[in-house]
Amino acid sequence: MPFLYKILIFLIFLNFTSCTKKKDEKISIVKEKSLEMQMIDAYNEGLEELENNDVIYAAKKFNEAELIYPQSIWAPRAALMAAYSYFSQLYYNDTIVELEKFLQKYERHPRRDYAYYLLALSHYNLIVDETKDLEEILKAKKYFLIIIKNYPNTEFAIDSEFKLELIQEILASKEMYLARYYVDREKWIPAINRFKTVINDYDTTIYVEEALHRLVELHYKLGLVDESKKYASLLGYNYQSGEWYEESYKILNKDYVKISKKENSEKERSILQKFKDLLK
Repeated sequence: MPFLYKILIFLIFLNFTSCTKKKDEKISIVKEKSLEMQMIDAYNEGLEELENNDVIYAAKKFNEAELIYPQSIWAPRAALMAAYSYFSQLYYNDTIVELEKFLQKYERHPRRDYAYYLLALSHYNLIVDETKDLEEILKAKKYFLIIIKNYPNTEFAIDSEFKLELIQEILASKEMYLARYYVDREKWIPAINRFKTVINDYDTTIYVEEALHRLVELHYKLGLVDESKKYASLLGYNYQSGEWYEESYKILNKDYVKISKKENSEKERSILQKFKDLLK
């Protein structure tokens, strides 16, 4: 009997333990559901405030939703909505903060492409003065390149390529501005280096034609005629009908200037003579 009694006690203990475990699991499930409902309520409240254009409070509610139940699939969505709330009303610095947190926290989320795109646009929209806002220009370029490289088949890549072309134009114009600054102060070598940067790094921009002409001009001024001719050849090959090629041609062919002046003089005399003939 004592032995059977011990077995009975052991079985009762196992049954009690099992019941307690099931009860704890049930409480845990109820608690998780409760957290999820709180999260959904906060998320919906954020949507409502976003529709009312109270983006600061909307972002606060989305952040709250993420914190309530961070294990939920809704958490990263709430984080993105917080960023979008700020972006919708041009709070770009706040948008950047939210997106940087999102990208750091959710490394495998399927909407990282959208996060990078919004991040690139935020930096792009912070460009006010292209001669001063270099940091924002370079950051925007960095994130647009990430989109083009990692998400080439998305709608964001198409606009990123367009924005990147505009950024290249901005950076090229900055180099041209500095090059002209050095030219005005007769600092030929720094000026040449800046013009070379334009033709090497920004070869699809509208500034390449002038940069090539300036290289012809400056190398000729320094007595480096062969270098001058090299850039004149590049200019002629790519922009033969352009005004800058004509200016470069004049530098390397002094007779062209004399012939042009002679032709113009003869034309002027011819017109004048015709006018005199009419008066006779």
